[in-house]
Amino acid sequence: MKWVWTWSGRSFGYLDGADLWTYLGKHVGRRVESDIYSPTGRYLGEIMENGRLATNKARAADRGPTFARLPPREEVTALLDAQGQPMYRGFQDFPAPDKL
Repeated sequence: MKWVWTWSGRSFGYLDGADLWTYLGKHVGRRVESDIYSPTGRYLGEIMENGRLATNKARAADRGPTFARLPPREEVTALLDAQGQPMYRGFQDFPAPDKL
């Protein structure tokens, strides 16, 4: 299990293998290489080289594999937020855990 944060520094949740979970216990994505896709195959964003989650706006229409959402897990205490990073041109912050 590897904890992840959004580009702005918000504690998001964790990766368990290829699956992305919010700290609220919701299975929201699956990693394919560095890309993250929703259960419907919609591109959500990617894991950047610093381990943060961000969304490339030019890839908003990208599609990936679909998958069945796993049953909810028990909510865990979010780790402390981290310092935000300057946003790269063409990117935006990854959606907040309660928005997915």
